[in-house]
Amino acid sequence: MVEKQHIKLAENSIEKETTTINLGPTHPATHGIFQNIMEIDGERVMNTEMTVGYIHRAFEKIAERRPYSQVTTLTDRLNYCSAPINNMGWHMTVEKLVGLELPARVDYLRVIVMELARIGDHLICNSVIGVDTGALTPFTYVFQWRERIYDIFESICGSRLTTNMGRIGGFERNFTDETWKKLQDFMDTFPAVLKEFESLLTRNRIFMDRCIGAGAISAERALNWSFTGPNLRASGVDYDVRVAQPYSRYNEFDFKIPVGTTGDTYDRYLVRNIEMWESYGIIQQALEKLKGLDDSVFHADAPEFYLPEKADVYSKMEALIYHFKIVMGETDLPPGEVYHAVEGGNGELGYYLISDGGRTPYRLHFRRPCFIYYQAFNELVAGGLFSDAIVTLSSINVIAGELDA
Repeated sequence: MVEKQHIKLAENSIEKETTTINLGPTHPATHGIFQNIMEIDGERVMNTEMTVGYIHRAFEKIAERRPYSQVTTLTDRLNYCSAPINNMGWHMTVEKLVGLELPARVDYLRVIVMELARIGDHLICNSVIGVDTGALTPFTYVFQWRERIYDIFESICGSRLTTNMGRIGGFERNFTDETWKKLQDFMDTFPAVLKEFESLLTRNRIFMDRCIGAGAISAERALNWSFTGPNLRASGVDYDVRVAQPYSRYNEFDFKIPVGTTGDTYDRYLVRNIEMWESYGIIQQALEKLKGLDDSVFHADAPEFYLPEKADVYSKMEALIYHFKIVMGETDLPPGEVYHAVEGGNGELGYYLISDGGRTPYRLHFRRPCFIYYQAFNELVAGGLFSDAIVTLSSINVIAGELDA
């Protein structure tokens, strides 16, 4: 829809024509089903009104009718570019409620998977910024290595995009030899790929001209909007949940928090690129920490969350009871109120859980980073060029599934 408006300027009484356009909800530049109603004057954005809810699926209400283990599939469909982080953030929330301690090996395995997911998420975000500035080659090149990450996920859990990976207390099965082989292949080849990706874009004059200054936001304004993650760090604030509130033994790892200065599209790109290098280093450290640990351990001692061996189900009453309770969602959890957050691909992904002691959550709220970023979109793009609004939207990495929930 395109609608022309005639606006009379008070200062000189000259009529000025602006145009109202719909960017979305079904437009390739939005990278998802959400909408901006934009008023533009030529190529300059005067104002934009954000609308959400096109794929709202009432996840929080659905969760009130699902056993705790079955909420995992809902979290998959938040930021589906890094679904395992969502899965494990939810599992940690329930573990926090019941006071479950995990073996070190389980935490290290989780760290490996979450950092792989972060790399995959950032690869897509940064390469799509390139696409929106006219550079398709980097996207088609690095996409192959995101697929290699998904190959690793598939060998762990059988799924690629919406993974439903892991269980409350750890993983549903141990890593196979195929998983370790695919992981080592990725670790051997990825550094050269990331270097080449950076050589294609980072100092590319056209890319820099398109990104520098586009969609800038100060540290103060970013904090006022409750930004977290790469978009906040690009503004110069070194907040990272993995450091501020460590989980999964992240306090045992050595990594840096990259920060920018201007909070523009270029800084957001640079921060994510550096974070991929840091994630790679974290995975290397995790692999070293796994050496010497019992490689048969892949979950905590929590029989109320883990299906017993099938042979035991057929021969032992206790195993049969646990099998029935787990499959039918008959496990009661203690009453309580907890909040747990993880550093998702887009920032602080939090779960606010209230339990009344039943078999399903009494109340569950998802703290979705994209929902918060999107509220600030008008401030980021108003007064700038329409083409800058497109690359700004790519750089804040709004994912429709996480936006609507």
